[in-house]
Amino acid sequence: MEKYKRYYGLIVFLLIVVGTIYGAWHIIIPTINANKALDTEIAAKTQEVSQLESERRIIEEKLKQIKDSMAGSMKKVYSPIESDLGNDTLFFTLYNDVIEMVHANSVKIRSIDYVHNPEADAFVAHGEDRYFVCDVNMELVSNYTNLGKLIQDIYQYPYYIKINKITVNPYEKDKKILITDMSLRLYAHTSPEEEDTSGVDAALGSPQI
Repeated sequence: MEKYKRYYGLIVFLLIVVGTIYGAWHIIIPTINANKALDTEIAAKTQEVSQLESERRIIEEKLKQIKDSMAGSMKKVYSPIESDLGNDTLFFTLYNDVIEMVHANSVKIRSIDYVHNPEADAFVAHGEDRYFVCDVNMELVSNYTNLGKLIQDIYQYPYYIKINKITVNPYEKDKKILITDMSLRLYAHTSPEEEDTSGVDAALGSPQI
């Protein structure tokens, strides 16, 4: 045994080195694998963000096209078939059409409110009670595609609807979902009459997008 005592220190040192390498191996390899998984996830998220940015640019371009088109719109203001229907009936007709367009495009309504005859509107100020005007303010939940379809349907609606404002923000927990604040202004004649649309846009202005 005496002759092996001189190797005791060397053996202990080798055991420590082997144990250290073994322990480091079990620490480093999981870390490397975790880093690889993180790199893969980052690459996937980067691609997803790029795709969402592309979709957002498409929506913004569509909004711009609709805004430019609406600036030259010659649509008629809604006119009731019968006289003395009252503002509630006029509102319900237009409001119901808006809600149907929202639901038809699978867009969810998070909240909604409305203001009758906003004082800042030119037709309210100068229309001498010949026009009914109502702002409908909605917070909507949708994806890019369905929001674009909804906006297109609003533009294609046969009667004039002014888009006061649209503010679009991705949902924090899922960037594919949009939270949209949309303000629409609905117009109607208070009694049946033929509408001369030549001055409609000059009075109503363009949508703020």
